[in-house]
Amino acid sequence: MSAALVEAGSATFILPPELEAHEPAEARGLARDEVRLLVSHLDHDRIDHARFTQLPDYLRRGDLLVVNASATINAALPARRGDGSVVALHLSQQLPSGMWSVELRRPTEDGTRPLLDAELGETLALPEGGSALLVAPYGASHRDGVRLWVATLHVPGALHEYLSRAGEPIRYGYVPRAWPPSAYQTIFATEPGSAEMPSAGRPFTARVLQALAKRGVRVAPIVLHTGVSSLEAHEPPYAERYRVSAATARAVNETRAAGGRIIAVGTTPTRALETVASPDGFIEPGEGWTDLVIDVTRGLYTVDALLTGLHEPRASHLALLESLAGADPLARAYDAALDARYLWHEFGDVHLLLPGAPQRRR
Repeated sequence: MSAALVEAGSATFILPPELEAHEPAEARGLARDEVRLLVSHLDHDRIDHARFTQLPDYLRRGDLLVVNASATINAALPARRGDGSVVALHLSQQLPSGMWSVELRRPTEDGTRPLLDAELGETLALPEGGSALLVAPYGASHRDGVRLWVATLHVPGALHEYLSRAGEPIRYGYVPRAWPPSAYQTIFATEPGSAEMPSAGRPFTARVLQALAKRGVRVAPIVLHTGVSSLEAHEPPYAERYRVSAATARAVNETRAAGGRIIAVGTTPTRALETVASPDGFIEPGEGWTDLVIDVTRGLYTVDALLTGLHEPRASHLALLESLAGADPLARAYDAALDARYLWHEFGDVHLLLPGAPQRRR
């Protein structure tokens, strides 16, 4: 084990700042599909170092990739408080009531930090005469105050058109400059709704999809609209809106029946699929809100393998990965990624966790 891993078997580690991806691959002189691919062969404890263009080499005829078709919205808006101070308003999820869960963040020298001293009933001024009214705390409170709020938004015209003019994609301190919204969309994006990009799908390109099709690997979409992440608090994920269509449910069940593997492209398709899965792995179509948290005690019912980004220390996503890989193999994979200088976050490299045979429950 490298000294970078602080706690063996738990994937708790120190992430050096230089391994945070500060810009898209295209700005680093690479095509989207030329980011690095770390492959963990979980059945015989082997790790390969590859490029994403080689993904088809690691899959086989009859496998099914399940991808997230949610598109990233311009969820970050500049806002002004009553005292004149400027903050960032991050939209997270549109709630069934039509209101939004939102996060306020204050500017700092190295990015932004959650603003935890906002008050119930506070009104924030938004561009073009818009406003946001904080009407209630959302979810559990942070130990130092409220991190997420329920807010009513009043903006001129249709919301998504307003966001396209007045907002920008959410970014954190490790991305020092703004990038156009196109940098935050995947090739699968069709339905706007995600506060942050379903980034495991970002490296896919037409040439990779063509190579997968030639190999006999199919692709099926789900929709899960992601909320804001919590880089500071390491909280479990909040409830998110999802939809698994009848066509995708049929493709998953047919693939399983034929002995193929279900490979989720990201933790969001994993959450959606597992929400509608029975313990025997059979899935039904469904839509609504999911608050499912996947860890080793719950395990995975229908997902056999996972393509995902590299996650922050102590992030709740690591518990999901551990439910597939096991604690020690996951720690070894992250040790290898650190030693080989892989890049983290939404513009970084990706990790394929690949058991040799489908994990079928009896």
